[in-house]
Amino acid sequence: MSKTLHPYDVIIRPLITEKATRLAGESKYAFEIDRRANKPQVKNAVETAFNVSVTKVNTMNVHGKRRRVGARATKAPDWKKAIVTLAEGDTIQIFEGV
Repeated sequence: MSKTLHPYDVIIRPLITEKATRLAGESKYAFEIDRRANKPQVKNAVETAFNVSVTKVNTMNVHGKRRRVGARATKAPDWKKAIVTLAEGDTIQIFEGV
């Protein structure tokens, strides 16, 4: 049984990258989310936070990259990403004009 997450704890930050900006033209928005969050929780969080209606949620686990600093090898932490598709005509303002 998973712990219930508050809707404002599910979304960590929006992802503003070239690919995410391209997806915004198709009413799809990318977010970094809590690793424990599932698709219904992400849908509820986006609808609550941005007052839009979500039609589809795709989630994926992203593995952290390995990096070297001199002789020391490190690894960035793993994280979870969600791509949210909105209903026709809905937009999220924080992504506009970036």
